[in-house]
Amino acid sequence: MENNLIRVLEGQYLDELTSELCDFSLEEQNAATEAQGVKPLASSDYVPIVGKSVTYVVACVIVNDKNEVLMMQEAKESCAGKWYLPAGRMEPGETIMEAGMREVLEETGLKVDVTTLLAVESAGGTWFRFVLTGRVSGGELKTPSQADQESIQAKWVGNLDELNLRANDILPIIDLARNHKRRIPKDPNWHKDILPARKAHYKNYLRVVVAIKNKSTNQVFILLSEKTAYHFPTVEIHPGRSIHSTLKKFMIELFGADLPQHRPHGVLSVEHHTTRSQPNPTDGVCLTLLVICRPSIESVSLIGKCVWHELNKELSARLAMTVAAKNSTLLMHVVR
Repeated sequence: MENNLIRVLEGQYLDELTSELCDFSLEEQNAATEAQGVKPLASSDYVPIVGKSVTYVVACVIVNDKNEVLMMQEAKESCAGKWYLPAGRMEPGETIMEAGMREVLEETGLKVDVTTLLAVESAGGTWFRFVLTGRVSGGELKTPSQADQESIQAKWVGNLDELNLRANDILPIIDLARNHKRRIPKDPNWHKDILPARKAHYKNYLRVVVAIKNKSTNQVFILLSEKTAYHFPTVEIHPGRSIHSTLKKFMIELFGADLPQHRPHGVLSVEHHTTRSQPNPTDGVCLTLLVICRPSIESVSLIGKCVWHELNKELSARLAMTVAAKNSTLLMHVVR
């Protein structure tokens, strides 16, 4: 399991059958809801399918060496003339990176090489926005004479106050990208470049790396589920609830109603790879989320089929550094 921890800390996929290791499926979540006399919010056989039952959006924040941001002017009738980041919905059969590069090319005329994810945003359990950054590798900046249905024009902008923005929701992720651009190379306070790991999933999963300290020895422990085989606790993302709600209900399954104080630190890895050749699309994602328990391990009880695993000193120190640094994981922003 320590090798698996190293892999997710590096943003890599885990070579395991997540569907068989899932500790709290949608069917089990619905059964628990019905046992309380409440009608489930979603069908137990829900499957995420792009363009039908789930929406994936990409937003690309490209910052140049002058700290200017690549912006495009909207052509859509509902917001014509306003400015926004190159962004849009993923299309069936696309990967996250392919969608990001396509949107930038269509809306700005520039080709980009995506270098890393910066954030994952969610609204409910069926809308996700993947925030990417990268560097320009070619193309020409779109001018008004090249206006089409995708955009009117694109330009590099230093002061965003000069623009009439379509929405202000992009301001925090622009600040994030600018700070990422200004970081010192190999800054330990920042995550490494993390790209979506190529791993296919039929459903959406939240894998949690729950970390806790023994405050008398300063050693770090991680939580492992014992279902079938040792693995990081995993829950199917509920399409009718926010990620925070899904996480809280799962934590109650693991720890009971007397939950220890905890907080999500951020996303360690994103697994997604659509398999176009198969009759059933694999449009699911698996997000690995680092969760920090604040009390010392001695005061925390478990009720689920889980155990605490003490990390070796080297890995304990590495995870402790990750926990201590604000930008060592991808931002997880839950809109609702």
